[in-house]
Order: sequence, then C-alpha cells, then structure tokens
Amino acid sequence: MKVLGIETSCDETGVAIFDSDTNAIVSEQLYSQASKHAEYGGVVPEIASRDHLKKLIPLINLTIKDSGYTLKDIDGIAYTAGPGLRGPLLIGSSTAKAIALSLNKPSIGVHHMEAHLLINLLENPAPSFPFLTLLISGGHCLLINAKSLGNYEIIGQTLDDAVGEAFDKVAKILELGYPGGPKIETLAKEGNPAAFNFPRPMTDKNNHNFSFSGLKTAVFYESKKTKEISSSQKADIAASFQAAVADTLLFKTRSALQETGLKELVIGGGVASNKYIREILVAGLSDNNIFFPPIARCTDNGAMIAYAGSYYLNKADKNLSLNIKPRWPLSEL
Repeated sequence: MKVLGIETSCDETGVAIFDSDTNAIVSEQLYSQASKHAEYGGVVPEIASRDHLKKLIPLINLTIKDSGYTLKDIDGIAYTAGPGLRGPLLIGSSTAKAIALSLNKPSIGVHHMEAHLLINLLENPAPSFPFLTLLISGGHCLLINAKSLGNYEIIGQTLDDAVGEAFDKVAKILELGYPGGPKIETLAKEGNPAAFNFPRPMTDKNNHNFSFSGLKTAVFYESKKTKEISSSQKADIAASFQAAVADTLLFKTRSALQETGLKELVIGGGVASNKYIREILVAGLSDNNIFFPPIARCTDNGAMIAYAGSYYLNKADKNLSLNIKPRWPLSEL
C-alpha cells in the first residue's frame, strides 16, 4: 500500500510517500516558511496559508516524480486534520480531498501529535507498545502513556506555554530572532549553563505537568538588570535557560517512567532536535531504552503523516467534507 502524506498544520509544507510493502518512506519533500515569518517574530496564519497554497502542489508533483510512481499508483491520501492553524489545515485537507476524488481513492485525516509519536515505529530498532512518550514542540508539551495504537493516556501536560513556545519567547527577549529554538541552542554553546540559577518549574509538585511561563519571566527580569546585555551575558542566559528546560524535562520524564513502570521512552516533536536536551535526557535516563526520530523528522514533515495514515487508511472513506480540527486533544482520538 502506497500512502501520500500531506502536512500543513503550521509553517512547514511537508509531502511524502510511504510504501507499506517495503516499510519505507520512498520519497519526501519539505519546505519551511520560517524565513517569511522571522520579521514578525512568529507565525502569521494568513501568510502561512498563502504560502502553503503556493508550494503544496509543486511539492506533491516533485515527491511523485522522485518516487518513480505516478499518482495512479497511490492507494490513499493522508493529511493533517489537526491540531493546528485553521487556514493551513484547510489548504492541506482540501488538496488531499481533491486528489482523492480525482483518483477515486480514500483519504484520511491524521492527528498531528499521534503522527509525531508513531514515526518512531519506522526506525530500526523500534519501540513496542506500551511505551512512554514525551512530545515537545512549539505548541505542545505532553507526557503520554502510549498503551496501543490509538489508545493514549495523557499523564502530564503544560499548564501554560509549550516548551518550544518558551524558547521562541526567550529568544525574543534576547533579541535573537525567530525561530528561537535553533538560535538559543547555537548561542548556548558559547555560554555557561550554571551562570544563572533559573527555576526548574513544577519539580516540587507531585504530578507530571509542566509550566514554562515562570521560567520565561525569570529570564525577562534577569535580562532587565542591565541597560545593555553583553554578548557573553546573552550566551550565559541562553545556556542557563536551556539547562533549566532540560533539567525540568528530565525530572518530569523520570518521574513518569517510575510511576508507570514503563521501560521504553519515545521522544518526538521539534524541540527533540535540540542536541543538548537529547544528551541530558539520554544521560539521565540511561536505565531506559530511548528512541528519537532522526533530526530531520523531529520537526513537522510529510513522512510522519504518510506513515500514521497507513495505520488508518482501512477506516478511510471518500467523504469530501473538510473535517479539520484546529483544537483536537489527543485524548479524543
């Protein structure tokens, strides 16, 4: 079975083809709009929608060409139905439905966060259900007991800012630009992670939830202690902030592993591409089997949508309604 996957939930246009016969992604393309949103300090939904509209069809054509297949070889279309920005989701879903209609093939809407979770199953070695999942991105911070396909218990989540959102806001405070995650990670290499004792939020609470707004505020007040922050001070703040985030993620994840008794940990989402955070989690959780997707598949991509869609395509239909869900809790699958 060959599945065409389309990802347009935010500011990345991703397209890929998954072939279940070979259990492999045979072709994929990814376009990032980050440079277009940089001057605004964050994603502008209208700009994102227009750019998806411009880039999606050419990327689909290129993906098909590189695969050696034709559109007629595709058995079904998977697209991101949510959560995400309404406009971009509509671009992806309407395109998927139109292609499916023209081919008389089924289409299926995929949950964006489940796709981040499942893409790790494509790796070798791969985790086996049940396992704990830590999903860390610009819009989410979740600890999930993944019991089986489609059966997910959320045991921890952010009460305010997502971890990637905190990176972006701290980068704005330090005037580093957008997107903040890569910029903070790069600058932090020049700084001292112990220079500032920023809080490790919620680590004194008897639960697995997160909160990053207070940490962000602590960075803000530290940055205002001098009229002009030197380059070395910025590097120290970036490194200390990143260390506080990594320590918090480690503490909460270790606690969740101990409580659930699970031995396998899957980590995904855009923030999982941060090498410092990876190193801290691997070193601190060495008694567990830890699975990361390749760096290129931590951020939003079409491969994860095509792969996740392959599990559900047998439930797909030829309904043309654009059933997107901008707000779609994973618990409602």
